[in-house]
Amino acid sequence: MRIVVAKTAGFCFGVKRAIDIAFKMAKEKRKGVYTFGPLIHNPQVVEKLKDQGIIPIEDIRAKKNIKALIIRTHGIPLNLSKEISATGCEIIDATCPFVKKAQYYAKLLSEEGYQVIILGEKNHPEVRSLMSYANDDATVVNDATPLPKLKNKVGIVVQTTQPLEALKGVLSDVIKHTKEVKVYNTICNSTALRLKETETMAGKVDVMFVVGGKNSANTTQLARLCQSLSVPTHHIETSSEINKEWIKGAKKIGITAGASTPKWIIQEVEKRIRDTGG
Repeated sequence: MRIVVAKTAGFCFGVKRAIDIAFKMAKEKRKGVYTFGPLIHNPQVVEKLKDQGIIPIEDIRAKKNIKALIIRTHGIPLNLSKEISATGCEIIDATCPFVKKAQYYAKLLSEEGYQVIILGEKNHPEVRSLMSYANDDATVVNDATPLPKLKNKVGIVVQTTQPLEALKGVLSDVIKHTKEVKVYNTICNSTALRLKETETMAGKVDVMFVVGGKNSANTTQLARLCQSLSVPTHHIETSSEINKEWIKGAKKIGITAGASTPKWIIQEVEKRIRDTGG
């Protein structure tokens, strides 16, 4: 049995930056440091941070002793950022630089009078932040959503973890119904490379393991991609979920992972598969 691990599996630049910031704060052992929501979409990493005193909160009014607040990689809505600033607590911005760029473009398109279309998942925290930068006038669509009635000027920004094919699909529909389109392709390069490598790998293996949080958008994208290629696919968070029946008779096994999956979890999955398969 041969095991192949994707080179792009694991932390992307934005996630690594946020994790480094949070663990640096933990090492300093400062009191009253929180993250607004989970820092990244990986429950195991969030638990490690909790163990070191960095606790996620969803409501800044629920705590009275907030000294510093780390903003998650997905960013937060503009009005919430202003509300946090008004409390006087220190803001440590761990928003992914690619997300910040998308926020900037959403704001720019709105100011230039474009009808803003955001390609992404409506309830994802990154998309909620993008909407706020477009004055909440933006319409969120995905590649399966019917387009709204379009104006003469349409501007498009993209959730950073969306696949390029989804953008191509939405764009091909938009240009049929409007006269002017401005597109900012804000898909993260890491996402595109990860999807491309995973697609190639999935076509050459007997079984695919996709490792990462069940609430992670980019990890879910990877799992869906593998499933669409008709290769047996298992989306797992940790090695404890592996069933030996999944690899029975497999000669070649592929492992890929989302951008918020730490290397130690990937290594544990590889070890468990190797031990289970002999």
